[in-house]
Amino acid sequence: MISLEEKLKNPVWYSLKESHNTFLRTHNDVLFYDPDICIFGAFDDSSKTSLALSGYGKSVEKFFLVSENQTIDIDTKTTVLEKKILGCQMVLEHLIDTKISEEIVKLTEKHMDEVYDLIKLVMPGFYRKRGFEMGQFFGIFKNNKLIAISGQRMQADDFIEVSSVVTHPDYTRKGYAKQLITHTSKEILKENKLPILHTNKGNVAISLYEKIGYKITRDMNWWLYSRK
Repeated sequence: MISLEEKLKNPVWYSLKESHNTFLRTHNDVLFYDPDICIFGAFDDSSKTSLALSGYGKSVEKFFLVSENQTIDIDTKTTVLEKKILGCQMVLEHLIDTKISEEIVKLTEKHMDEVYDLIKLVMPGFYRKRGFEMGQFFGIFKNNKLIAISGQRMQADDFIEVSSVVTHPDYTRKGYAKQLITHTSKEILKENKLPILHTNKGNVAISLYEKIGYKITRDMNWWLYSRK
């Protein structure tokens, strides 16, 4: 039996092996999400990545491999490494409760376009509209307009990732993100799973996550590739 600690070292891999298996696409024993859902992949044998990246790259122009710190082989005839994003993984050590003063709404498929548009406004480039299918999303509305969200992304049998924490630029610094992350974390705990999240090293939001009870546990890096 694989321990939770081992799964957290390779979260994309175990998400696709377990809760997100329906989204799985495999190339040369490397696991990828259906590119209509998410453009992440993961591996457990770096000798397999060269052919796998070439194969997956035929279906999507840009994509990521996610891992702690492994070396990744690529075929430079077909694949370009654009950048390595230095990230870290955080896990909920103990939830420090936050007063919820806003009405937090569980979002449904009818909100999919609004979720996509808000994420695209704040973090353009990589979120897929059908990423909404990866887990639950929650939002705050003002004047019937969706102005802040948090959602769930990677999921395995014993952890769920908090992600897509986005606030419209006109509504920042009002505590909406803190309330949404707290609410989303509570929903994950109700499923008897561990809330985790990922962020860039040095992100100013890390201090917010720590105030909610998250702690940094390891590096988790994103290698961005594009097909040549």
